[in-house]
Amino acid sequence: MTYSIALVPGDGIGPDVVHQAVEVLDAVGDRFGHTFNYVELLAGGCAIDATGEPLPADTLEAAKSCDAVLLGAVGGPKWETLPGHLRPERALLGLRAGLGVYANLRPARLLPQLKEACPIKEDVLTASHPEGKATFDLLIVRELTGGLYFGERGRSSDGESAFDTETYSKTEIERVLRAGYRAAAVRRKKLCVVDKANVLESSRLWREVAARVAPEYPDIETTYMYVDNCAMQLVRAPGQFDVIVTSNLFGDILSDEASVLTGSIGMLPSASLGDPDTSNVKNGKPVTMGLYEPIHGSAPDIAGQDVANPLATILSAALLLRYSFGLEKEAQAIEKAVELTLDRGYRTKDIASKGAGLTKEKIVGTVAMGKAVLEALEAVSV
Repeated sequence: MTYSIALVPGDGIGPDVVHQAVEVLDAVGDRFGHTFNYVELLAGGCAIDATGEPLPADTLEAAKSCDAVLLGAVGGPKWETLPGHLRPERALLGLRAGLGVYANLRPARLLPQLKEACPIKEDVLTASHPEGKATFDLLIVRELTGGLYFGERGRSSDGESAFDTETYSKTEIERVLRAGYRAAAVRRKKLCVVDKANVLESSRLWREVAARVAPEYPDIETTYMYVDNCAMQLVRAPGQFDVIVTSNLFGDILSDEASVLTGSIGMLPSASLGDPDTSNVKNGKPVTMGLYEPIHGSAPDIAGQDVANPLATILSAALLLRYSFGLEKEAQAIEKAVELTLDRGYRTKDIASKGAGLTKEKIVGTVAMGKAVLEALEAVSV
């Protein structure tokens, strides 16, 4: 089967880590009999330099014509003085809106190989885990195309004040809630709606919609929590959470907090999903458009130095295979290869000295870590 993937390497370390993910995808294609055709596109700061705008129209159109999009990172200090509508980050917002990807899935799992990197004490982890284990495995489902990031904004005529508006419709809330329930159905069947309903009218609408949708999923436990309490509970007892569904702004903040608990933001992938495209059917299933990216930034200070951790991008490629193409065995092969690579003691600098029994020879750069995953991929079975 042949699939088309838009590659948006972006800025900073983006090209470094995307290249390693493509190497892994090609190896998976060879092993399982798939062909991945790539279309490389400009977006972010590099697009500003080349075209004067962060998201050229032809980039968006080309991305929409592909089956899925794999992105590295955008942004950097070079473009920080530009006006808001010309900042590299506008490329992300434009891609999300243009591709119709409204549900951002951000898993945060403490891998046993990196347990020492978690800043939470082992007894605290154990106390909150349903099986008494010193770990956690949660998924944050963030609404991605509404809320504060897409609301009306501006400044007063005298420049002395500014405003950003949080706006949500019932449709926007319902569809991301259903994405959360679908995820919870194949996990531990627990879903927590996180909001600020004691203060914000938009959050009260979230609760109203959730109260209407929840009875349709009687086998899933639905709870509610204020965002400030959730921020505290993630540190105090992360094992209590299974799936968290929340707004654009709250999801952005909470997922970055959760990433610190896993040991490094360089380990966390993400998937931004839209609705299945019934006009694009492969392997008997409609392809779901998705935008896949590591949740870390562009880290321009280490770009091109062969030190960036590519694992979050490689794991994002696994999510791409799972959610857009329905290739579960292939996705599991990548995830098992990453875990085997860590078992073998390989670490990039951001996760160095955060595991037992490491030797100096196991601290590797971007390219060597990618090669280690390729070697592990040959050894894993699914």
